[in-house]
Amino acid sequence: MSNHLDAWIQTYPDFPKPGILFYDIAPIIEQTDRLRAVCELIRDAIDEWQPDVLVGIDSRGFLFATPVALMMDLGVVMVRKQGKLPGDVREKSYALEYGEATLAVQKDRDLKGKRVVLIDDLLATGGTLAATESLINDSGAQVVGTVVLIELQLLKGRSHLQAPVKSLQVYDE
Repeated sequence: MSNHLDAWIQTYPDFPKPGILFYDIAPIIEQTDRLRAVCELIRDAIDEWQPDVLVGIDSRGFLFATPVALMMDLGVVMVRKQGKLPGDVREKSYALEYGEATLAVQKDRDLKGKRVVLIDDLLATGGTLAATESLINDSGAQVVGTVVLIELQLLKGRSHLQAPVKSLQVYDE
């Protein structure tokens, strides 16, 4: 599923380090018509999954999960980086190409038995989304799908996910 959002996505070579091509979504969120269009595309992509709640992934996933949740009359649960949530949390660590990271969700979020859709800006190697999928499923919910704005298909990140994935813009490079 590619909606040709390329004109709204800026690229920066060698950021944050040499050899990395950074895909910047700032042009999407700075203009109302673009932000609305992308949120409507996300809503339309996930409607068939009939979610009970959306999960926004730290931090750019929050930017899209919240307005889409309002459109669908749903709530949003935040998955954040380690140390960013108060109270008792459930955590999941995962490998990065340059180390390790940990994600967390609050244990008292109302997830048990719920159908959940994950929303994030980027699917690259799949580590963050796979860790989030595991974290949410371990919380008693069922991840029924994932939507990302951008998928870097060459990195095969979707192969690490169990639930279906929909991408608004796909890059093969």
